Amino acid sequence: MRPKAILTLLASVEKQETYPDEILIIDGSTDDKTKAVFKKNTFKNLRYYKVDTLNRGLTKQRNFGVDKVSKHIDVVCFLDDDTVLTKKYFKELILTFKNKEITGVGGIALNENRWDRKDVTKYYHPKKYYQFEDYIIKEGLRNIARNYLGLQSNLYPGLMPNFSNGRTYGFPLNKKTYKVDLLIGMSFSFHRKVFSKNNFSTYFEGYGLYEDADYSIRAQKYGNNVINTKVQLYHYHNPDGRPNKYKYGKMVVRNGWYVWRTKYPNPSLKARFKWNAIVLLLMTIRFTNTFTTKNKKEAFTESLGRAIGWLSLLLSKPNI
Repeated sequence: MRPKAILTLLASVEKQETYPDEILIIDGSTDDKTKAVFKKNTFKNLRYYKVDTLNRGLTKQRNFGVDKVSKHIDVVCFLDDDTVLTKKYFKELILTFKNKEITGVGGIALNENRWDRKDVTKYYHPKKYYQFEDYIIKEGLRNIARNYLGLQSNLYPGLMPNFSNGRTYGFPLNKKTYKVDLLIGMSFSFHRKVFSKNNFSTYFEGYGLYEDADYSIRAQKYGNNVINTKVQLYHYHNPDGRPNKYKYGKMVVRNGWYVWRTKYPNPSLKARFKWNAIVLLLMTIRFTNTFTTKNKKEAFTESLGRAIGWLSLLLSKPNI
């Protein structure tokens, strides 16, 4: 449901220094506007598929696409349709896969990167700033609260602690590559062998929040996941095709629980306490946004969705 966005993405693909051997568009639109785009515009090595209701939804469409990948392809890349690539995106990606221990690679969204160089003459409050190597990033309210309450992860970004809620800052633009647990679906790629026994889980229906985290964790059976800060793009978060905030709130909690238990099937009592405490903390902060932001209805319905999602876990936990 994003015909303009997909055209913008493909315009950036055309400018790549390393052009992909195959481009698959798996269109789950309920109208024909995206289909019309590809009747008017042609792109080298592109194949277009319009899926029916049975195969509609992010994880189902990913699985559909994997089945259509040609046998000679070694690396399968996934991109959100509201992204735009820098010219060396695929070149840097393929170079990363030269390391045979690496089977999953993620990139960095330049327009979402908030890291700054650390000024050695300044004092950065440890509860209000996170310091990593020679860089700092200002913490948001939710992370400041977690810092004060002892609910923050002591691992660097991209790694999942035993209570699940890690740091989601990405990495500074320092041309380094970091081993991680989690890759982000806007920009992740895997070696072909990862798909031999691993499909994307259809538990994550429709919008599929956190399906990328779930797949990243399961992909680690085959090798290392890394984020290469030289694999760069822009991510514009197109609002079309997203769920309402109530459904989103429920997914944050229930899908978050699912991913947590995928990596840690039997967490300790302390880890369980922290996970639940963070759910309640973030739910409370989101509810206060009802009074402090312009989008009062969205804040309220999302916080309600989080509450219902959390309570529903007492009655019906997802099957992994």
